[in-house]
Amino acid sequence: MHLFIDHVQGDPFAAPSRMRVRIPQEDAAFPADTYANKVREVALRDLIARRFWDSGRSHARGGMGSGGSGRISVPRPGQEILERSSVAVNHEFVEVRFSAGLPADGRRISGGDALRLLTEFLPRIARESMLFRSHKEPRLRRHLDCAEDAQALRGSLRERGLVAFIADGSVLPRSSGVDQGPLSGALPFRSPDALRASFELPHAGTVEGMGVPTGLTLVIGGGYHGKSTLLDAVKHGVYDHIPGDGRELAVTVPDAVKIRAEDGRRAEKVDISSFIGELPGGVETSAFCSDNASGSTSQATNVIEALEGGSSLLLIDEDSSASNFMTRDLRMQRLVSKDNEPIPPFVDRVRPMMEATGCSCMMVIGGSGDFLDIADTVIMMSGYRALEATEDARRVAAQFPSGRDREAPDVFETPAERVPLAQSLDPSRGGRRERVSARSLDAISFGKEEIDLSAVEQLVDISQARALADALVCAWKAMDGDRSFRELADLVVSGIEEGGLDRLGELNGDRAMFRRQELAAALNRLRTLVVYQRSRSR
Repeated sequence: MHLFIDHVQGDPFAAPSRMRVRIPQEDAAFPADTYANKVREVALRDLIARRFWDSGRSHARGGMGSGGSGRISVPRPGQEILERSSVAVNHEFVEVRFSAGLPADGRRISGGDALRLLTEFLPRIARESMLFRSHKEPRLRRHLDCAEDAQALRGSLRERGLVAFIADGSVLPRSSGVDQGPLSGALPFRSPDALRASFELPHAGTVEGMGVPTGLTLVIGGGYHGKSTLLDAVKHGVYDHIPGDGRELAVTVPDAVKIRAEDGRRAEKVDISSFIGELPGGVETSAFCSDNASGSTSQATNVIEALEGGSSLLLIDEDSSASNFMTRDLRMQRLVSKDNEPIPPFVDRVRPMMEATGCSCMMVIGGSGDFLDIADTVIMMSGYRALEATEDARRVAAQFPSGRDREAPDVFETPAERVPLAQSLDPSRGGRRERVSARSLDAISFGKEEIDLSAVEQLVDISQARALADALVCAWKAMDGDRSFRELADLVVSGIEEGGLDRLGELNGDRAMFRRQELAAALNRLRTLVVYQRSRSR
């Protein structure tokens, strides 16, 4: 067992010291098949991080001095299996990168307590988490197999014409807003027969459940019957989940993006003209700019940015949408003429958008029946039970026509690509050329600027935000005046996939993998950003 000390804290109240403990693989003895491919390796690293966190909490509880003294820890994993920088596994060694609050007396290190922490507590924590024999083998293999099954299932969706799948028996409701574990006693999910699909998985064998087809899918039902819960499961289905989570086999195409209104966000030369015409005062929307976008213009911006990034599925909840962006009923059309309304509603644009881009849409609708006219699939949630209601919806739409006029043409122009300019980004602050950090899951400090990520709903771990902060610097360095958002995100993420999270900079144990979509979202929300649009003919 080897200990590496990468950084010693300035005092007990400063950020804790950064260290690494390494055990040769001949002693750790993890079988080669437990890290034989990327999926299993990531899952194994995730499991070791969980055991290290649990053991560290048990053996080093603090109380060994002032400040954060006496704590040994890695970032606490949640319900998702993420690639993390806190653990490295290969055929040579197993390594955990952790933080240690050195015991202190006032502002001085307590040598005796520090010796005990690093020579007694740390070896015990390492033995309990970093040796194969310290894990119950069935539990370890279930963790790895669970991730491999989810990946296989997610990878099979497109060839089956699906964008999501929820296995029978899944538990979708969460315990609370602060506890993302499964709700005890919740009704297990069961697919309606009309949407039932079956898959053969490497470890779980035959799995049946509800397949969500490509196209426009509506999720309807009364309040508190499970509509948003279903969408939330689909939203988080871009990640693998731990065994026992209830959503292990609730999977979604990996590039799905949750869309919402985002009042006050910045928009930089985004072509939202397919959704919003010329605004009062002659504001041009083919290269829309705003430091304080409204609900409707921000939602249009979010849709276009998702399409620009190549998303194949948009997820929308009526409750978090701008109502005037979504639809206008007959009465409002008669009261406010089309000539005085620059927003052709989404209900008239979603079908042309899908046909032009190949992007599907899954929407929770609780109050607007106008979308029933154009839906491909309708799922009704009733008492947390999913019912297939497509034909019933079509009958109702035919029996009770909305009477509203269509307000937009059938043509939808795909958005022009935008190219970020490096000179508009400045990660420096206080004499340091690059100073970036994540204050929380919802906020990144980039030089002197703050990036608000509160509406980027598919981030699940603060370690992802920390990695995003570093990745923004990598993207800035790669900006050559020609690479688009999508090309920059592909370049940065591909580099990490090839070389690991260490590609982001110094050795650090508190980074976790993010998606291309979140990198583009963070860059788009930087308030100093300047871009230019490529011509569509390029």
